[in-house]
Amino acid sequence: MTAPDFDSGVFAGWREATPDWAAYTRHAFVEGLRTGALPRAAFMHYLVQDYVFLVHFSRAWALAVVKAGSLAEMRTAAATVDALVNHEMRLHVETCAKAGITEDALFAAEEAPENLAYTRFVIDAGLSGDFLDLMAALAPCVLGYGEIGARLAREATSDAYADWIGTYGGEEYQSVCAEVGGLIDAAAAARLGAAPEASPRWPALCRRFATATRLEVGFWDMGLRGHP
Repeated sequence: MTAPDFDSGVFAGWREATPDWAAYTRHAFVEGLRTGALPRAAFMHYLVQDYVFLVHFSRAWALAVVKAGSLAEMRTAAATVDALVNHEMRLHVETCAKAGITEDALFAAEEAPENLAYTRFVIDAGLSGDFLDLMAALAPCVLGYGEIGARLAREATSDAYADWIGTYGGEEYQSVCAEVGGLIDAAAAARLGAAPEASPRWPALCRRFATATRLEVGFWDMGLRGHP
């Protein structure tokens, strides 16, 4: 297993500049997953919305292939699309199937406003900016879930949400995080130089990352309410 280092690199710098990071990664929804106290209705509502989110998130990663500046960037972005569409979304399909929700119903589910806000923000980041702008908008989800999954794999006190924790704390997803972290570091070095924090673009990238993080907090809030 290639273990990601969540405490170094460009991601760590963006995270350090984001006041809402703890509100995202230690949200009451997350702690409910850890302890098993999260109401099942809230989890299922979140899972349906997260499936819809991942459809658009996959499209954003496909846009990263278009925005890429090298074959290496294209390969990692394409591999991430594959991981999302053919692996991560499987958790949602299988869990919802047990509750009588088909994949067709998942795909057709109406998006909550918090979902619309987040997914369109990410796609706009890619359409209006360059590859690095898109990475700043994508990183809180990919690497934040990896950080959360790794922690809950160590600290969970209940197996009520073991499948979810196993998906994001497991080897396959953690390897994706390691690859994406390396991709972001290399992309920043190629575009901003060896000291990206000194670039005039750094504050704007931090703000984009911080906005995506706030939208993650809103997504957990939506899930915790447990209803459309």
